Amino acid sequence: MKLNQTVVKTYRARNFSLQSGETLLDAQLSYAQVGQLNADKNNLVVLPTYYGGTHEGNLPLIGANSALDPERYCIVIPNLIGNGQSSSPSNAHPEQRNARFPTISLYDNVCLQHQLVQETFANASIALVAGWSMGGMQALQWACLYPEQVRAVASICATARCWPHNQVFLEGVKAALTCDPNWDNGDYTTPPAAGLKAFARVYAGWAYSQAFYRNETYRQLGHQSIEDLLRFWEDDHLQQDANDLLCMLNTWQTADISRNPIFNGDMTAALGAIQARTLIMPGSSDLYFTKEDAAYEAGFIPDARLNVLRSEWGHCAGAPGRNAADTRYILGEINQLLTKK
Repeated sequence: MKLNQTVVKTYRARNFSLQSGETLLDAQLSYAQVGQLNADKNNLVVLPTYYGGTHEGNLPLIGANSALDPERYCIVIPNLIGNGQSSSPSNAHPEQRNARFPTISLYDNVCLQHQLVQETFANASIALVAGWSMGGMQALQWACLYPEQVRAVASICATARCWPHNQVFLEGVKAALTCDPNWDNGDYTTPPAAGLKAFARVYAGWAYSQAFYRNETYRQLGHQSIEDLLRFWEDDHLQQDANDLLCMLNTWQTADISRNPIFNGDMTAALGAIQARTLIMPGSSDLYFTKEDAAYEAGFIPDARLNVLRSEWGHCAGAPGRNAADTRYILGEINQLLTKK
């Protein structure tokens, strides 16, 4: 494999025990690998995926001129359970397909990823775990569960738990999707297209800031009007499976790095357990992973640096490659994190 080549593989965990007490049958974790593990087994970088995205969504962070250079690092991008690549309602064992898919927690995702690292990457020392949105939540979960293994963390436009206002936002998009009569409690035979389109239109109002719309910044994405942008969002979400979207949404809505047998709901203890150098980078105009919530959490992490990303792109300021200037700034800060002694 060439160092800059992206190779997609599947880790098969057979029957994987979940936090809910259920078992994920024939559990599969799809992941992309760019670069090779070195002889010292200390150059591993883990980039968990974000809500609705796949490993391809994180590729803009990687490159020869990036802080995440595959000539230097072995970069692994594990796909979130439920995203249609790893085990998901849409591709699960027949007994668990669609509405019968089990409940998946943030803890479940990271435990499965850790199993991948143990068995496929020799339980390597991890130079960095980083991610945007739900990817950042997973990064913080990694850091508190495996503090001796993770040396640096970058949480971009994310928090360690889904705070109440964020939960209410998710209730809104969920309601838009499930109001479609074709939804049929997840046992649909015809995709709930009207619900998916409504989901997309509601979500678009939250993903970007007020200034993004007021200043017509959407034109930088090639959209000539707000309606063009909304139709793009509709088309994008029509490609997604509704059960997959709600599986991941439930993982997000219930996310809390302390909600597991290790910390038993003690968020202060979970944040305090993080030993890694930590970059907490909320977006200044993010409407649901707010800078206030992120700043509050950062105060409990021993070696955290809070750096607010000044941008009018809302939550999407942190999306890899979405806005080139924001992505360059994020990578510059990650480079400082990695080179800090």
